[in-house]
Amino acid sequence: MSTNKHIACTVAVVIASCIFLGQAASEPKQPEIDSADRLFQLGKFADAGKLYAQIAAQQPNYYSATLRLGRIALLSNRLDDAQRWLEKAISLRPNDTDAKVMLAEAFYRRDDFQRAAASLNGVDVSSNKLIIEQYPTLNVAMLESFKGQTPYELQGNGTSTHVKFVKTDPLPVVNVRVNGGKEVTFFIDTGGSEVTLDTDFAKELGAPQFAAVQGTFSGGQHTEVRLGRIESLTIGDWTIKNVPTAMLPLRQLSEGFGVKQIDGIIGTTLFYHFLATMDYPHGELVLRRKDAKSLEELKKSPGNRVAVPIWMASDHFMVGWGRVETLPPTLLFVDSGLMGAGVKLTESVIKEAGIKLEKNKAEEGAGGGGKLKIVPYTVRHLSFGEIKEENVPGLYDGPFPWENMFGFHLAGMVGHDFLKPYAVTFDFQNMQIFLQ
Repeated sequence: MSTNKHIACTVAVVIASCIFLGQAASEPKQPEIDSADRLFQLGKFADAGKLYAQIAAQQPNYYSATLRLGRIALLSNRLDDAQRWLEKAISLRPNDTDAKVMLAEAFYRRDDFQRAAASLNGVDVSSNKLIIEQYPTLNVAMLESFKGQTPYELQGNGTSTHVKFVKTDPLPVVNVRVNGGKEVTFFIDTGGSEVTLDTDFAKELGAPQFAAVQGTFSGGQHTEVRLGRIESLTIGDWTIKNVPTAMLPLRQLSEGFGVKQIDGIIGTTLFYHFLATMDYPHGELVLRRKDAKSLEELKKSPGNRVAVPIWMASDHFMVGWGRVETLPPTLLFVDSGLMGAGVKLTESVIKEAGIKLEKNKAEEGAGGGGKLKIVPYTVRHLSFGEIKEENVPGLYDGPFPWENMFGFHLAGMVGHDFLKPYAVTFDFQNMQIFLQ
């Protein structure tokens, strides 16, 4: 009897050990996950991706690594890879929403609005944190309104169109036509996502509206942004049909731009559909077709050219490596709409770099969310990629709301005054910015 008990006991121990080993085998070692997560938080996406890929190869059903691989692919704009990893993540945890939202964004970038809407099935868009903070343009009613139509359908001949800046300062301003109407004035701002209309202008057009979302602006301010659409936007010789839009009160900014009336903004999402160049020295916007031939022709053009690799967070945040003073390299957001300065840094980076705020020169300014107190400062050494500038004017206007919003650290943004000496080209096929 005692022998049987001993055998039973031994068998139980063996079974328990097997169960424990099975559980241990299904989970990667904590140091591996911690190392991968730390690299991601530092913005070292390629290195983080290698570690997550090793973890996923060893444990194919490990959700966290699978999701992060989808996220890194989306940041890198490798949309086929993003779709593959995110669909796998959804199969592993069908009730988690982050993978569904990021998959919807992958389809959105492909202009496949119907599949983007379908990916959001079961997601409460109005309360989802990831949508509210990072992907506010993923509105199901707006997406479904494009059924049977091609978003951003390009009409026009030739390989490129050139549009002269009406003004270059304080930001580049161009004339466009909306829905085939009269010429109106828009400014260019890569800190914005969709084409944005002044709210009164949108009413005058009778533009349909689908939802109101919360927009995050300078100094951490928030204001309501409405989502809608227009039939067409004509820029130069080309017309883009079926364009999603945002809506904000913009005409109040007209005096600051020194023009009769500001009616809208051209943002990053429109640029995403082209090989787009903001040519500050020649005072023009150049839109080229988004293909290999256009890129080859651009590379043949005379002049020195610096290429800076970029990633795209949220639906429009183009980020690349730079350096502030003598601090270690860090990620900076390319926001051409930062006016009156070349750089805006987080408070933590300002302190760490020993930069002095010139509080005696503080003044009131206007941001997308209202009035702000703006304090100037100077960054003695600032680089973005291999572009290095000295004594760059900076401004502080309150908290930098995007510092840690994306799961990695953003030190701040480079803006108008930093970009103005260059022809700046945005290549979303190969995820790089050229400064020439």
